[in-house]
Amino acid sequence: MAGSVRLTDNSKAILAAIPVAEDRALEKIGMVAEGYAQKACPVDTGLLRDSIMHYVEEDKTVLIGTAIEYAPFVEFGTSKQKAQPYLRPAATEHGKTYRNIIETELRKG
Repeated sequence: MAGSVRLTDNSKAILAAIPVAEDRALEKIGMVAEGYAQKACPVDTGLLRDSIMHYVEEDKTVLIGTAIEYAPFVEFGTSKQKAQPYLRPAATEHGKTYRNIIETELRKG
């Protein structure tokens, strides 16, 4: 008696799940990067740290930042104050973590 094999094409479901997994991954990356930036942010009153937020754009870009007007002076420094980067390190020093988030979310489907 010969066995039978039944094949099911799940490619449509898989292709539909990828953008959803991407969106989840980008949101998680934004939250994690926001946390890194807040942790690295120098604190005087806490206003700058507490204003840091993230936003995921439609083009799959994650933005981390703040609308506080003196934020660039803290990040980049001035002629009278040395730079105290908190946003750039949050974006650039955790690539492996962000990659792991993407991989985990894609595996979940």
